[in-house]
Amino acid sequence: MRQTDQTAGRRRGATIIDVARVANVAVGTVSRYINGQTIRRSNREQIERAIQDLGYRRNAAAASIRTDLTHMIGFLVPTFDEFHARMLEHLAHSVRQTGRALLTYCHGGDPRVVAEALDFFAAQRVDALVMDGTAEVYDRVDDLIKHDIPIIFYNNDVRGLAADRVMVENQRASHRIVSHLIDLGHSRIGILTGDPRNSSGIERLAGYEQALNDRGITIDPALAARGNWRMDGGYEAIKRLMSLQTPPTAIFSANYGMAVGALSWLKENGRHVPEDISLASFDDVAIFRLYEAGITAVAQPVASIAETITDILVERLTEPSGDATRNVILECDIILRGSTRRIN
Repeated sequence: MRQTDQTAGRRRGATIIDVARVANVAVGTVSRYINGQTIRRSNREQIERAIQDLGYRRNAAAASIRTDLTHMIGFLVPTFDEFHARMLEHLAHSVRQTGRALLTYCHGGDPRVVAEALDFFAAQRVDALVMDGTAEVYDRVDDLIKHDIPIIFYNNDVRGLAADRVMVENQRASHRIVSHLIDLGHSRIGILTGDPRNSSGIERLAGYEQALNDRGITIDPALAARGNWRMDGGYEAIKRLMSLQTPPTAIFSANYGMAVGALSWLKENGRHVPEDISLASFDDVAIFRLYEAGITAVAQPVASIAETITDILVERLTEPSGDATRNVILECDIILRGSTRRIN
């Protein structure tokens, strides 16, 4: 299930996404049909019926502007950790189904490399760019948008830019999982926070604080330890929390990397989950299922994120629609396992 907000200067007619939904085929199949490529007869017939029923008309004038398409989509990522690697896998597959290819660049969190990557994508004349947002290159991204290169942000937003966005419910999901810890009797709950410059870090911290406020628990700044998304950061962050005079009885990690670092410190110091401390994390990864107790986690819908991004890309490149922007927020699942326990 997803929430969608569209901003447009006028009411839109039927789109390629509407046609795909009514025809019960992939958006990429409709795109191939519109561009005169060969598709199965049954799909063609369903698409033609949907087009007739919806009164769909391709914006030929707008489409004719983009006669120089390269069919390459840029994908800019900070790292190839578990989350971004899965995004690459799913996005490459869904983009390939539309007859396009994904061109990937990893910047490692260095703003200078991000700037180089943007120049590289511009030189390669990519048709669009999908990126985990970073505010340091606001002006360069804005310049790409002004040159009619569609931008889609995922995972982290850069506010103020005329770009499309596919995000997850960071704040609400964090609120739900911290509320679960409170329901188990925990009131002294620590958090391993991400980079405070990232929208996902801000929103996950806000969800943590909101859950405490909603239950009348005073927020203790000493219980928030910054781990910057990394395993070594999580290791050092939990070390600081557990050295407090009154350490937490439960910890929420804002991503899986910091959670793995926390688990490493706990193991080295003879602490057990959940006997000595309860642990929950944003992001669900395979290793959490293999851990003896199993780690309670927020599961991001990575496949749905990739499919939604691809749908928006196809619509953008098939029928440009002026200043309209798409803002989609996808729901997350809470996976309960054995790493959290009730306390008296």
